[in-house]
Parts: sequence; C-alpha cells; structure tokens
Amino acid sequence: MNSNFDWSLVRSFLAALDHGSLLGAARALGSTQPTLGRHVAELEAQLGAVLFERTGRGLLPTQTALRLADSARAMEDGANQLARSVSGAQAGVSGTVRITASQPVACFVLPAVLAQMRVALPEIQVELVASNEVSNLLRREADIALRMVQPEQSTLVVKRIAKITLGTYAHRDYLRRRGVPRQMADLASHELVGTDKDEAILRGFAAWGFPVGREAFAFRSDDLIAYWEAVRAGLGIGFLADYLARTDSQLVPILPMIKIPPLPIWLTVHREIRTSRRIRAVYDFLAAAVPKAL
Repeated sequence: MNSNFDWSLVRSFLAALDHGSLLGAARALGSTQPTLGRHVAELEAQLGAVLFERTGRGLLPTQTALRLADSARAMEDGANQLARSVSGAQAGVSGTVRITASQPVACFVLPAVLAQMRVALPEIQVELVASNEVSNLLRREADIALRMVQPEQSTLVVKRIAKITLGTYAHRDYLRRRGVPRQMADLASHELVGTDKDEAILRGFAAWGFPVGREAFAFRSDDLIAYWEAVRAGLGIGFLADYLARTDSQLVPILPMIKIPPLPIWLTVHREIRTSRRIRAVYDFLAAAVPKAL
C-alpha cells in the first residue's frame, strides 16, 4: 500500500461507513456522490481490498473495512487535534500590521495574497503603504517591508523570498502599426517607454552596449503604474515584470536576447518579530504566499 495516500480518502471512507450510503456520506461532508464513490474506489485500489459490498439498500462494510475503522478513527482524531492546535495558535493573533511594498507589488500581487490571509488570520487588520520609497522600518514607518533592495541595517531581519523576472514587451496594436523589432539595433527606430529620474533602464542600455540618453524615450514616467498602463495603451516598447505582463494577453514578449537581471524580493521586518505573534504570523504568511503569487 502507498503510505502517502490522501487523508480525504480516509475521511470519505469513515463517512460512508457511518452513513451506510454514498449519498448520506456526501451530504455529511458537503461533497457529491460521485466524489465519494471515487474516494472509496481509490482507497480500495491502494489497499488492494474491497471495503464495501454495494447492495440495493446502500453499502455493507466488509471485514476489512471493520478492521480498518479503528485505525481510520485514530487518524481522524489526530487530524481534528491538529486543526484545533492550528486554530488555537492563530486565535488571539489580532491587531494591525503595516506593510509597505512597491506600487506594482502592492497593487497587483498583495491584494489576492491579503484576501487569502484574511481567511487564515481573520483578526489581523492590514495597513498597506504602496510606495517605491524605501520606508524606514527602524523609525516604525512600517512593520513589514517587501523590497527589491536588501536593507543594510543589522537590526532588521531580512529574507530573500522570491525573484521577479523581467522582459521586453509591446502591445499587439503597436507592433501591427510599427513592426516587430528583431534585434537590439532595431529599437533605434521604435517608440520606447522609459523612466524619468530613475536611470535603471539607461544603465541597462549602456550595459547592453547601446548607450542612450533620456530623449530616446518617447514617454517617461517614474510612476510604475503609469508606466505599466502606457505600455498597455500601445505607447511603445517597455520593460515589464513577467508576472505583470502575463495578466494582459494583448502584450507580446519581444527581443528575447535582451537579458534583464531579475529583481530579488526581500521580506524585511524589525527584530521584534521574535516577540510579536501578530507580526510573526503575517511575516510567515507572506513568506509562503508571495512566491506562489508570483
């Protein structure tokens, strides 16, 4: 028998045993009759034994099923105890946690993550600061920060939780209008969406061997939401996080030879995480959920 079998199979087996029919078991578990039937059949296949005789009046447990019942109930008790321990650990975790993140992460990544967290930590209230400025956690401007730069202060706890990959993109309408660039040199005859005071893209062009000035960009903005919307509107070719570009099917990846270094995401918190259950709970949740969301 496979030792990694699914706990839900045992749950369905016990419900079928207690209720004497797949329909009764399904109602008790808030499931469907076909799902219950599939679970029982799967458990029988893994055990290599028949658990129920199907009769006109329902399910009749075999001797194997009756022998298995005690072990299954012990598992059920263990699972219930585990659930109580988890809810007990999270009960009483309440209060406000102030999180800061860059605009795109705050607007396009965190809302879905925080909706999941609302279910897991219902007593936690969140204040979200969407800012590209690096908030000073030491001055208590935020409890937890999600940042693309690693903070230097030794009194902060810093964990690299993910990396954001970037690519070169343009809207389909723009490419229909202006043609698709095939090599770096082609960008000289295209509209480019760039930044204003931030020189990261200029440094990137210099590193690729194509030094340009700000005037190479037909549209310039340091507001990352405005930048994103400009590329989506077909203003020109821009450089976007892949996770963001995937949300708009009208954006086309181009020039795969342009290798943009990925941006690491650092989860940063003040050292008081060791004493604050509230902040610790949110920190642990974000550390697990943000990489999945990206």
